[in-house]
Amino acid sequence: MTWFWPEGFYTLAMVGSFALGAFALRLPIAVAMSAAAIVGGLLAGFGVPVRHLVEGMFGYIDTTLIIACAMIFMRTVQDIGLLEAVASRGIRKFRGRPVLLSAGVMFLIMLPGMLTGSSTAACLTTGALVAPILLRLGVPPPHAAAAIALGAIYGMIAPPVSIPVMIIGGGIDMPYVGFALPLLFATVPLALMVSLFLIYPWLRKKDSIDETGLEAELSRMEKAPLTFRLFLPFSVLIVLMALEQFFPERFFIGMPLQFLIASASAAFCGQKWNPIASGTRAVNDALPVLGILMGVGMFVQIMTLNGVRGFVSVSALNIPPWLLYVSIVVSIPLFGAISSFGAASVLGVPFILALLDRNQILAGTALALIAGLGDLVPPTALAGIFAAQVVGEKNYFKALVKCALPGILTALWGVAIIAWAEKLTPFLTR
Repeated sequence: MTWFWPEGFYTLAMVGSFALGAFALRLPIAVAMSAAAIVGGLLAGFGVPVRHLVEGMFGYIDTTLIIACAMIFMRTVQDIGLLEAVASRGIRKFRGRPVLLSAGVMFLIMLPGMLTGSSTAACLTTGALVAPILLRLGVPPPHAAAAIALGAIYGMIAPPVSIPVMIIGGGIDMPYVGFALPLLFATVPLALMVSLFLIYPWLRKKDSIDETGLEAELSRMEKAPLTFRLFLPFSVLIVLMALEQFFPERFFIGMPLQFLIASASAAFCGQKWNPIASGTRAVNDALPVLGILMGVGMFVQIMTLNGVRGFVSVSALNIPPWLLYVSIVVSIPLFGAISSFGAASVLGVPFILALLDRNQILAGTALALIAGLGDLVPPTALAGIFAAQVVGEKNYFKALVKCALPGILTALWGVAIIAWAEKLTPFLTR
């Protein structure tokens, strides 16, 4: 393969057009990707292929519905006071146990990402919730932002909703089944490592804790009593997911409806709640991510139309085995600067085809984990920017510097999962 082929030229032109629009002209990521898709159609002689653009826009309609409905659910449990009550109770209970408190804070950061498949959602919900707490506990802003960004990314990859894995699996017609244990194996050890590396050292220093400010912050968060009734939305969601998991033929309503039903059950929690206001705020928060998904869909559709996707796939298949891992670790996160979802689709699919000799569930898990690192790659760096924003750190590069070592270890962990896939298969897959 050569970059002097027409498909190679189209690839460079589309990526260059996106870079020009996103970084030079400061267009929104979704708009820049749509413009790059149009450039790809024009150069290949298809004009402005409206049908393909619309078709691509709805290519990830299932994913966008899941994210939108999951965001409504997260906004609902936040508005009824559940998230704040749990955070406050947990911090009070484990203040004297910094290891457990560090791990608990990390899990809380991950939770929205686990339910929505979006690192942005995690940063803007529980990330914003724990940010002032971390600062009161003495964690410096760059360290707090780095912990929130990494936790958000690990949450995005962790089950039950892992959008990058769904995208990679959709590219090779692999159902989203059997990924729960591999995804936990890929993310939980890393999350614990990050909590001990970025949060725990500061929690050990008793003299750095702002006791007065911390007590005021915890008191502010305790606006709703932590009762079993308050957990009703989560209980309903768990029951609905369990029914679909164990009785898929008799009970299948889909994740979007599960989230909406669980959200509606908040009406019986005994807390004042405005469903219209919650839904409106949730959708507004989700719009940037949904727009990116639509832009990615158009981008990928035109890449398929003009042959670029096939060119990339064949190029990936022709990479020498000794260079394959290096290409995965370097190219996927770099492309993730455009979008981690785009990296999963454009590069994740060709690379998983190049790894057909490995267990596909483990290979897809590892590629999704590495694709998630794209949310730390500047200048886009969505997780890094939003995490720095919620802790009040103006220079998000300070947070990205703290993410460097954990990010490298994350990439190496993903490569190790691919390399040891056959040995791990009996333990992690059915």
